[in-house]
Amino acid sequence: MDHMTHDPAAPDSSAGGVPASLEPAATRLFGSRLELASRYAQLLATEGVVRGLIGPREAPRIWDRHLLNCAVVAELISSGETVVDVGSGAGLPGIVLAVARSDISVTLIEPLARRTAFLTEVVEALELGNVTVHRGRAEEAAGAEADVVTARAVAPLDRLAAWCLPLARIGGRMLALKGSSAAEEIAEHQAAVTRLGGGPAVVVRCGEGLIEPPTTVVEVACIARTKSKPSKAARSGARSRR
Repeated sequence: MDHMTHDPAAPDSSAGGVPASLEPAATRLFGSRLELASRYAQLLATEGVVRGLIGPREAPRIWDRHLLNCAVVAELISSGETVVDVGSGAGLPGIVLAVARSDISVTLIEPLARRTAFLTEVVEALELGNVTVHRGRAEEAAGAEADVVTARAVAPLDRLAAWCLPLARIGGRMLALKGSSAAEEIAEHQAAVTRLGGGPAVVVRCGEGLIEPPTTVVEVACIARTKSKPSKAARSGARSRR
């Protein structure tokens, strides 16, 4: 396993600090754990960039584009719920949710070794006792019976449903962080989502009045188990979201 290093070529670690304009939102979302969130931001801006998990141009925008964008999704998660984050990558949104909410438990699922190494080191560095890192594909964890399954992926809704719904309990939910085309995706893929055991997909805006723009989430309840196999595209595994 790689270990956190201090590469002199790495970006300035001060990138972890909260921009003044975002302090009110960050304080509201992270509360007493804001310092922990800042330490994670620093790891993303240094090690995350060095290891290719975060693009160099993303470093200055880690707070608004990544941390706050993910943290507002916590408003959809109840205390004590279990969360599985599919294709966690650099830990977005899974690590962010675990930092913001010590009252939930989060499992990060990521197939690539270099990413799971980073995630494991972050969990250890931040002493996140509510996080488990699992190296593997989503299909291998089917039957996880999570209350909530998250995904922040540039992938069609039908593919996300094939990965995420089998990990949710009946009555649990998939929360897919999406962009401005969410409504169009629902129109295109609702039939496939239904075949995969999902209920009607709903667009939810998280963080309205707190961040701009709000985070767009597609919420789908898991209402049935299906024995139908996902498509070849769905089986190909989670793609990088960064």
